[in-house]
This record gives sequence, structure tokens and C-alpha cells, in this order.
Amino acid sequence: MESDSMFIGFGYDRHPLVEGRRLVLAGVEIDAPLGSLGHSDGDVLSHAIIDALLGAGCLGDIGTWFPETKEYKDANSLDLLKETVKILEERGFSVVNVDATVVASIVKLSPYREKILENLKSALETSRVNVKFKSGNTLGFEGEERGISAYAVCLVEEKKCTKSI
Repeated sequence: MESDSMFIGFGYDRHPLVEGRRLVLAGVEIDAPLGSLGHSDGDVLSHAIIDALLGAGCLGDIGTWFPETKEYKDANSLDLLKETVKILEERGFSVVNVDATVVASIVKLSPYREKILENLKSALETSRVNVKFKSGNTLGFEGEERGISAYAVCLVEEKKCTKSI
């Protein structure tokens, strides 16, 4: 296969932190006193990456494909990310790379980096994945430990078949 075109996508997500919920990032449960409030599992990292991928493919956003219905209540967002990769592949795209940043001060996230990267590389079917963690420096709802947010950019490649004669 030969590259035809490459497209950039950007995604963003944020959720409040509340008692009685789990904090999940890329399918990894984080040991934290508060969890992310959301219709699914509240995984802001997976959600931001999903939006970036869908944006790169001009395919709408996470709500277009995974609406807030009973079907997706408490859904595993890493599974939704895998489904998003399939949606892209069915349309001739493959993921080249993803770079993401999570902003939260509720707990130190760096000890979870390797497992998060392992899950993302598997779900995205690429080794070109990077995740950074920022504290918010006591600013905003992330810095005040009231919420968590994530930003993601991606590059996807549209493939075309080439035949040798």
C-alpha cells in the first residue's frame, strides 16, 4: 500500500471528579479518592483520542458514534476506542501516531504511564503513541482537584491500493 493522504485530528474532553466513581485512563483504573463522572466510564484520555481520530477522518465526534444511550451507559471507553479504529479502517484510514496530554492534580499519574501506553498502542494498532501528564499547577478545575481533562492530536493516513503491472 502506498500513502495517498494524511490528516490531522484534535480531540479534547473533560469531566468533573466525584465520589463513588472510578478514575479510568485508557482502560487503566487509577487509585484515586475521586472518579470521573460521565455517561460511560468517564475515560477522558480515550474520549479525547476518539474525537481526534474521528476529526481526522471527518467523521463527526464521539457523540455521533457513541451517543448517551442505554447501550453506552458505563461503557468501557478503551473498547470504544478500538471500535473507532475499526470505523476508520473500514473507510481506508490507519493511525500513524497519537500524542495526548492529561491534566489532573488529584493523583500522580506517571506511575501508570507504561500500562496506559501499552493499552493505547494495542487499541490504536500503532507503536507511535505518547502520553504526557500535567498537574494544572493549582489552576482551573484540574488544578483544584475538581476535574480532569485530556487533549489529543493524531495523524491518520488514507491508504490506496497500488497494483504492479
